[in-house]
Amino acid sequence: MTTRSGVTAYLEDTLTEPNVSGLDRLRLVEAPLVPEVRLHLAEDPIVWWARMDAQTGGASTAPFWATAWPGGQAVARYVLDHPGTVAGRRVLDVASGSGLVAIAAGLAGAAALTANDIDPYALAAITLNARANDVEVSTCPGDLLDGDGGDTDVVLAGDVFYNHTIAKRMWPFLRRAAARGAHVLVGDPGRGHLPRNRMTTVASYPAPAAADSAEPYISRMSVLQPR
Repeated sequence: MTTRSGVTAYLEDTLTEPNVSGLDRLRLVEAPLVPEVRLHLAEDPIVWWARMDAQTGGASTAPFWATAWPGGQAVARYVLDHPGTVAGRRVLDVASGSGLVAIAAGLAGAAALTANDIDPYALAAITLNARANDVEVSTCPGDLLDGDGGDTDVVLAGDVFYNHTIAKRMWPFLRRAAARGAHVLVGDPGRGHLPRNRMTTVASYPAPAAADSAEPYISRMSVLQPR
């Protein structure tokens, strides 16, 4: 079940199952900090992942797309509050996950939206989430981090500094995008791999209530740009 159509059909089938209850399901809900956007998110991501593993023969990766991560919520909130950042521009949302940031940029008036992720399930979720919000988003598979974001005007990245391996590739990518003239914005809740001393904070938001958060110990979420 690795083709784009097969993965999308799988997620669509789970959303239309009758009388589904419990933790191993997806729900269409508002993102806590961004209620303008509705996403298909897991009731419990760990239980959902176990279900996916059982149904796909252990072929699935961690469903990062099934959670509205705090850094993504921060960037989404920022572009909705500052639509001039993206309005009329070509926007790339890198490591998009659920598509939250791309969808928010679409609601804020972006001219063209591309959501990138390496996980085919994320790309399927982005398609379904964009449809739920009446936003047109093009999905882009694969690893883009050796490039500079192409000809996009704005590069958005939410919660992309979660470990050392991804951080050491993500930061050069974002620097190259900024060097060619793209407006780069990063959302982060204070993760240790963020090169904060090389960035400027443009906004900060209180984290959602613990009951609405995947990471209840986080107190604030920031939006930053490379210096």
